[in-house]
Amino acid sequence: MRPLTEEETKTMFEKLSNIGENIKLLVDRPDGTYCFRLHQDRVYYMSEKILKLATNFSRDKLISVGTCFGKFTKTKKFRLHITALDFLAPYAKFKVWVKPGAEQSFLYGNHVLKSGLGRITENTMQYQGVVVYSMADVPLGFGVAAKSTQECRRVDPMSIVVFHQADVGEFIRSEDTLT
Repeated sequence: MRPLTEEETKTMFEKLSNIGENIKLLVDRPDGTYCFRLHQDRVYYMSEKILKLATNFSRDKLISVGTCFGKFTKTKKFRLHITALDFLAPYAKFKVWVKPGAEQSFLYGNHVLKSGLGRITENTMQYQGVVVYSMADVPLGFGVAAKSTQECRRVDPMSIVVFHQADVGEFIRSEDTLT
């Protein structure tokens, strides 16, 4: 387990900044200092107390420590994992709420259609990263806005308004590949 390089940190924070602006609050928290560490191409988020305890184990014996935020692909792009949802949802600037009938469709990995859109944050631009919520304000996953807020108002009901990226249903659908 090692600290992220300058390039890796930049790539990861660019991806996280698509979701929200106050991402620096993840590191400088009032309950202690937290950090990001890379282990087997996966980025983990943990407190420094846990980091010090993890140094007692050798790298080949250590499987996971902290919360997995995402992974770097072979082309060095950062892909966000659904396990980061609980940490990123409070800092999300752009949000989308889906109707109860469209929740299940989104949780099965489908895009959000205009007919399933409950609300959307004002001034959401096209291709902006969003956090998808149920109407009861429960975070369901991540997505990318396919249309801006103004375009969503005049588009037909069967048009895609949010592209699916990750959802909490992934735990069940891909439990054998999520390591």
